[in-house]
Order: sequence, then structure tokens, then C-alpha cells
Amino acid sequence: MEFGQTKDGKNVYLYTLTNTNGLVAKITNYGATLTELQLPDKSGKLDDVVLGFDSLEGYLTAKHYLYYGAIVGRVANRIKDAQFTLNGQKYDLAANAPPHHIHGGNKGFDKVVWKAEPINSSQRQALKLTYLSPDGEEGYPGDLTVTAIYTLTNDNELKLEMTATTNKPTPVNLVNHTYWNLAGHGSGNILGQYLTINADRYTPNNEQRIPTGKIKSVKDTPYDFTKPQLIGDGINQLRNTLKPNYPGGYDLNYVLNGESEKIKLAATVYEPKSGRVMELHTNQPGIQFFSGNLPKLRTVGKGDVVYKNHQGLCLETQHFPDSVNQPNFPSVILNPGETYRHLMVYKFYTKQNNLGEVIAPNTQVEKVAGGFKFTEGPVWHPDGFLLFSDIPANTIYKW
Repeated sequence: MEFGQTKDGKNVYLYTLTNTNGLVAKITNYGATLTELQLPDKSGKLDDVVLGFDSLEGYLTAKHYLYYGAIVGRVANRIKDAQFTLNGQKYDLAANAPPHHIHGGNKGFDKVVWKAEPINSSQRQALKLTYLSPDGEEGYPGDLTVTAIYTLTNDNELKLEMTATTNKPTPVNLVNHTYWNLAGHGSGNILGQYLTINADRYTPNNEQRIPTGKIKSVKDTPYDFTKPQLIGDGINQLRNTLKPNYPGGYDLNYVLNGESEKIKLAATVYEPKSGRVMELHTNQPGIQFFSGNLPKLRTVGKGDVVYKNHQGLCLETQHFPDSVNQPNFPSVILNPGETYRHLMVYKFYTKQNNLGEVIAPNTQVEKVAGGFKFTEGPVWHPDGFLLFSDIPANTIYKW
């Protein structure tokens, strides 16, 4: 269906993928952008868990442009001082995050119209998108042919495979920049959702969010998500640890455990009210966790929902930021005759919470606790829940 028209007169379309279980994914060929994903909760109720806009106009005119759902490139994340040297030649890029370069420049892959081709079968529905980035675009060398295939399976998986080839050596690091909120895009912030990241290490940044080149352990730091943790609790730890240099939340690259080119579990998000779970698997060496740190954000999204601070989280599987200037990081250089391959597999399911979850009418723990008798101490949840780790629900009773 028609989605709008760019300022230079190009028609843009919206494509819909469905599966036999009722999941619905919508993708536009503007920026190869995931605009919507309808997922059932534990009672079967569908909700859209992706932040975005109802039409192309929103993506073109949003006051706070945040790469909602788009494929970002030619090189995602930051490049120090908007420059790099390759085979003895220096390349200058747009300093669109002064003095640095970010997410492919002023007109990255998120702001171009891709060629779209639906691919459907009894087992899957897919959309193939292609884009030719010409030599010199945004300062990068070589013609780069990029393909992205979104596939929705009957196993409730959304797969995204990104490939690229070139006729000159060039850096490539593509990411998908979807903002997720498993409670629904209009439900408020994501602070009450649980996150696990399969990473024992991270790449620390300087004050300008450029990697220092070092790799450090997450142990005994507020960056440790090796076990499920409420995002809000992590942010509170971060705030208390980094005062007065608190950055407002997480925006950090993690070094994933496992071999970099093999598929492995990267992260898991769990939303306790809906029971929705999202697993993300990838073949990339890193993942950027961004907790939507935008305290001044007031953007009107789909259905006139006003998006605010921490409304969604990003989990961007990737090569490490500024790798083109960091000799100790895995290389992002693609040569002629090679194929860049980036696979993301989102697995969705729900689970019934059997750990003694008590829905409370208010958020004052002393009032709620006064009406219940506990054999173990509860953990207070900011959305009005009491959580009992490993305690069956039938051992908790109202008196």
C-alpha cells in the first residue's frame, strides 16, 4: 500500500507480512524500516511493540529524528573525527554528530528509498529490499550493493539478513535501529522490563561516546546484564555510580560471548505484565544497548501516542563503534570478491509468570505488603508488582 512520497517525488510503499499465528510485521521501503510488529500477550491480545509513525510524513518531519526501525549504514554508530584512512588514503565524512560521524552521515541508508520485492510461500512471508550506494556517497569509497531480507516465519520468528558486496575496499557496518517496547509502543517507559545480554565484556567510551580502544569486564559494574535485570534498576545503579557524569541511561557496545561469525543468543527481553519475551540471535561480534535516553523527547508517534524518555530500547547487533580507527577491534573492511553477512533472528513467545507475581493497586510497597503474608522477602517492581524469585505463586496467600 502507498505510504507517502519523498520530497524529491519518489513514491514510498508499506508492505505487510503475516504468519499463521496472527503476528503482523509492517516494513516500508523508505530506509528499509520496520514500522510495526503486532505480538500477542499471554492472553492472546495483540499489541504493536515497535515505535514509529503512521505515515512517511512522520519519518520525514519528526523533530527528534531517531532512526526509528531503519537499517543504518554504510557504517553505523560513531566514527571519530569523521575520518578514516584506508590503504594509505584518507577519507573525510560528514561530521553529523560534531565533530564525529554517526550512522552513515547526513543521508545514510535510513533516508533512501530501497527497491522492494515481496517473497511469499506457505512456510514464510518475506520482503527483499536492495539499494546501490554509489562510490563517494557520504564520503565512502566504492559502489556498495546492499540487500536486506525481512522474513516472518510460522515459528514466530522475524529474521533480518543483510548482505553487501563492493567493487572497492570500503568499511561496512549495518544495523537495524528498531525501538522496542514489549508492553506496547504506547504503554510508557521500558524501565519495568527485564534485560539479559550475553556479554561478559564491553567497550568503554570517552566523554564523547567514542570507544577508548580497551575492552573491559562488566563484572561489578552497572553494565552487567549477564543475568536478567530490570532496566530501571540498572539505570539507577548507573546514575549512582557515575555521578556527576551520568549520561542519562545506557548507550554502550557489548562484546558478545561466543564466536563472532556464528549464530548465538545476544540478548533477551521479558515484559512481566504481558508475558512477552523477545530473544535476539546474531552472527555479529557486538551489540549496542541504547535505553532511549531522551529526557526532552516529545514526539507524536503512531496513534497519536506521545513518545517520551525511555519509551523504547534498541538492541543493535553490530561490529564495534569506530572499528575503522581501532586496530584492536575486529575489522569492518569489505573487499571486492567478499560478501558482508549480518543475520538477526528475533524469536517471540510468551510465558506465564509462576513466580508469585502480585498485581498491586498502587506503588507503595509498605501498603501492599501490609495485606499479604510472605515466607520470603519480595522484590518491589516499580509498576506495582511484587516479585518472588523461585517461589511458586501458590505459596503466597492473602490473609
